[in-house]
Amino acid sequence: MRILLFLATNMAVIIVASIVLSVLGVERYISSTGLNLTSLLVFCAVFGFVGSFISLFLSKMMAKMGSRAVVIKEPSNHKEAWLLTTVEKLSKKAGISMPDVAVFPSHDANAFATGWNKNAALVAVSSGMLDRFSPDEIEAVLGHEIGHVANGDMVTLTLIQGVVNTFVMFFARIAGYAVDQFLRRNDNEESSPGWGYYIATFIFEILFGILASMIVMWFSRYREFKADKAGAELVSKSAMIAALVRLKQEHEASHMPESMLAFGIRQGKKPTLGHLLSSHPALDDRIQALKSL
Repeated sequence: MRILLFLATNMAVIIVASIVLSVLGVERYISSTGLNLTSLLVFCAVFGFVGSFISLFLSKMMAKMGSRAVVIKEPSNHKEAWLLTTVEKLSKKAGISMPDVAVFPSHDANAFATGWNKNAALVAVSSGMLDRFSPDEIEAVLGHEIGHVANGDMVTLTLIQGVVNTFVMFFARIAGYAVDQFLRRNDNEESSPGWGYYIATFIFEILFGILASMIVMWFSRYREFKADKAGAELVSKSAMIAALVRLKQEHEASHMPESMLAFGIRQGKKPTLGHLLSSHPALDDRIQALKSL
């Protein structure tokens, strides 16, 4: 199902981008006279932003299907009733509309929030977290996730990703064109780009994509600290610290993977490259930041 959704999303990007490019009348950016930088920039911007926004608009559906989360319509037990009441209380305090609330089957303690705007969001927690965490700890986790929603992190990250996508595609094609011209410097015939252009563009997109990901991940780590602060303000600083400490203990006890779906369970060594490409700060750093508030 996830593969089908991935293919459908990419097909949607191609179709929508093609329509937009036709409406804007964007001409081919490579001709016999060379690169048309204006057309190239528009082309890259359309594909860069369309892909990001399609992913944003499909985020709730993809998250629910990927995690097998079940939205609570009517609570079936006291835990679900408490969960709905708590999310409603925190949402009102944060000044946002009540998000959809869901539970997904997972032994690991985890939670996530997503949605295309702060008044149409989804907040979900794992069954393992509901079973093992105290109400105060779960409430702090919910405060963290609602902090993400109230701060508009999903939309902001989408805009940043769109800008990053645009410039990765733009500069990769310029570099690919330069390599292709160098390889064909003795060829006087006017023709379409050769294989050198496509191969070089592909390689530069990977290299520039890694560098661009460092920028996006830096922003993601920064927003985690802001969401922790929001959780502390919505619930309490002590509860937010206790939740992070509990997550750290669970990680150490069960040897969970380095990155979790959303709340960011990370512990242990932080290699330079791994840290730069990490979407979440280490738990110790987050705990220390809360203590210093």
